[in-house]
Amino acid sequence: MNDSSWGAPPHTGYWGPPGEGPAQGAAPAGPAYDARDAQQTRPMSIVPDVPDHGGDQDDDRGAARLGGPLFRDERNSDERNPDERNPEPMPDASQPAPKPQKKSAGRDLSAAIGVGVGLGAVIVASLFIVKAVFVGVIAVAVVVGLWELTKRLQERKGIRAPLVPLALGGAAMVVAGYVRGAEGAWVAMGLTALAVLVWRMTEPPENYLKDVTAGVFAAFYVPFLATFVAMMLTADDGPRRVLTFLLLTVVSDTGAYAVGWRFGKHKLAPRISPGKTREGLIGAVAFAMVVGALCMEFVIDDGVWWQGLLLGLAVAASATLGDLGESMIKRDLGIKDMGTLLPGHGGIMDRLDSLLPTAPVVWLLLVLFVGSG
Repeated sequence: MNDSSWGAPPHTGYWGPPGEGPAQGAAPAGPAYDARDAQQTRPMSIVPDVPDHGGDQDDDRGAARLGGPLFRDERNSDERNPDERNPEPMPDASQPAPKPQKKSAGRDLSAAIGVGVGLGAVIVASLFIVKAVFVGVIAVAVVVGLWELTKRLQERKGIRAPLVPLALGGAAMVVAGYVRGAEGAWVAMGLTALAVLVWRMTEPPENYLKDVTAGVFAAFYVPFLATFVAMMLTADDGPRRVLTFLLLTVVSDTGAYAVGWRFGKHKLAPRISPGKTREGLIGAVAFAMVVGALCMEFVIDDGVWWQGLLLGLAVAASATLGDLGESMIKRDLGIKDMGTLLPGHGGIMDRLDSLLPTAPVVWLLLVLFVGSG
């Protein structure tokens, strides 16, 4: 650190306009002058202004430097007092100990809750008023999910799965499942896959196999699995079956989050989803089994509580696997969320990840327990 930074007056070497003040090299008048300083005094070159070091923090040091004979800083280092030759370094300010950070949810919870409540209101209203309206809600969710998935595939991997046949075929698949059941869903799935193959032929052959493979995967992953929700709706107590499916999946995710956030220590699948813990999985199973028993006893016609325990266990397993499956896809793509459409949640696909693989599980178990209705 140079001496000028320790409080030397600004404009060092400047003595005012010609004719004012003593000439350079002459002994200045005043009691502060001594002979030794005169011998050591030499012309001083004009240097640029240098701001005082440390601003207001160095006021004490600057005051100390202004006392004593003039030109003290121009002495040889050997003639300085020991304290001047070896100034004590400024003590470092003691840093306060960092406060322990609280666990964070990683998302805007207020926005997430608000969006979740809004979506729930729309779903419940359409579910219990007109079944066909709810089928339309499923179809819209499928099309948006396909758009998010194909867009991320193209952006991150250069895979161009054809969106037009996927969107049209996906919506038709949901309607066919509602009108004609499983047979209609399979036929629509086959036709959608064929449409993907043909549509891609209109473009250059490079990466054809990669693009159509991704297209068929997208058709199965999003609309075909969503078709089982529409098939649940066809039963006499269809709205209550769909409501049970939605409640169990949401409760499973909520239980995993709550227990994992509070007690989670052991990672479940750190290479796929570092935030998931074994304790969270236990919470998902416990919450889902309790709600499953209540739903089968009081919501589903002819249901028995112990069937709800099995149903809740299966939902917790399928929802967790679905969440891990989409986490695997997102990790491969190098993204956190599939989209930004839903504040606090990400995209539509980030909400469908647990629902899609759970739909066929709930549909099948309900058919086995209480029939197709």
